[in-house]
Amino acid sequence: MSIDWITVVAQIANFLVLVWLLRRFLYRPILDGIDAREAEIAERMQQAVRAKKQAQAQEDAYHDKVQALNVAQAQMTETIRKTAEEQRDFLLAEAQQALDQAHARWQAHMDEETRKYTAKLHHAGASALLALTRKALGDLADATLESQMAQHVVNQIKPMATNLRRAAGEAAEAVATSHTPLPASAQEELATALHDLFPEVSLRCETDKDQAPGLVLRIGGAQLAWTLDTYIDGLEALLAEKLSAGADHKEQSDDG
Repeated sequence: MSIDWITVVAQIANFLVLVWLLRRFLYRPILDGIDAREAEIAERMQQAVRAKKQAQAQEDAYHDKVQALNVAQAQMTETIRKTAEEQRDFLLAEAQQALDQAHARWQAHMDEETRKYTAKLHHAGASALLALTRKALGDLADATLESQMAQHVVNQIKPMATNLRRAAGEAAEAVATSHTPLPASAQEELATALHDLFPEVSLRCETDKDQAPGLVLRIGGAQLAWTLDTYIDGLEALLAEKLSAGADHKEQSDDG
């Protein structure tokens, strides 16, 4: 059997042409399509990876914001709590201070009322004592008592001579007024004492039933008196001074 080389070569050529045609018009589009599909799949995979990363970043940011919000809320809650406690303490301290001030004012008012009431009682007792003393001395007053008072006025004239002379001015007469007539001896003694100090002044004695028992001596603008009223007034001033000193001492003791 002989080989037909022309046929063989023709068949080989036909095969090569077929392979080229298949490669040119069939395999290349298929391969290009496969490459394009692979490229598209790769691109979509990259997009999916980027989307996943973006979603993860957004999720992390959300968690960070939630955590920051929780921290801020906790801080705000703590701040509100502290502010409320401080306000409560301030209001309590203010209320306590107001209560203390009110109590102090009330205590001061009570102390003042007590002091006034005590002073009123003391003064009432002192007034009663003075009234009784005035009545007793008035009932016991007689010429002898007025003589003794005249003697007291005589004893006061000499130490007060300078002041009496200055106040008397150019007076030429001295007037001695008593509740009852002075005994002649008392008048003479008083006239002698005045003459020793005021030779130019004469003495005139008068009586005044409305005047308290005692003696009042007037020389010009000067006056020297010793009566039951002046004695009682002096006693009243002394009692008032003692009562005031006692009240002051009590207040100092209470403060101490």
